[in-house]
Amino acid sequence: MARYIGPKSRIARRFGEPIFGADKVLAKRNFPPGQHGNNRRRKVSEYGAQLAEKQKAKYTYGVLERQFRNLFDKAAKADGITGEVLLQSLESRLDNVVFRLGIAPTRAAARQLVSHKHIVVNGNVVNIASYQVKAGDVVGVREKAKSLEVIEAALAGFNHSKYPWLEWDDNAKCGKFLHRPDRADIPENIKEQLIVELYSKQ
Repeated sequence: MARYIGPKSRIARRFGEPIFGADKVLAKRNFPPGQHGNNRRRKVSEYGAQLAEKQKAKYTYGVLERQFRNLFDKAAKADGITGEVLLQSLESRLDNVVFRLGIAPTRAAARQLVSHKHIVVNGNVVNIASYQVKAGDVVGVREKAKSLEVIEAALAGFNHSKYPWLEWDDNAKCGKFLHRPDRADIPENIKEQLIVELYSKQ
């Protein structure tokens, strides 16, 4: 299963944002990594800004280039605004939905829960992190995994009202995917139009 396993704090410093979750390093070193990171940076080109935005989206959602490009190609053929459809597809990934439901503290942890068969969709075990959750699907924790400490800790005090496209049932430890989120509801700081412009040149 392909995934990024490199230094996460270094990537977070590159973008100046905690894209992998809370990162103490950013508070101490809020400048890019490398020996020239603390110096004044030269102006970023248009291409550089577009590329950086794509990289940020890939790292944020834990998707490698081939998967990301496939999602973009599908978004370009779908009805609607390409960039918005792309983000909605990323938000619909099973590992991301598990993260948004508060079942896991990070997307990486959510991906691990999925791959270890702790997550069910409509009552059936699904261990594919990239699985596209559809409107009406119910995503929950497998019965024998409900007492896992990592899941109980993640759910403790989690505010499920943050994401209006999801409906959480605390007793059953499951959530319903009501619909794909509107762009205004997606909290990620991603300029998706720059990604569209980048791929349109290729």
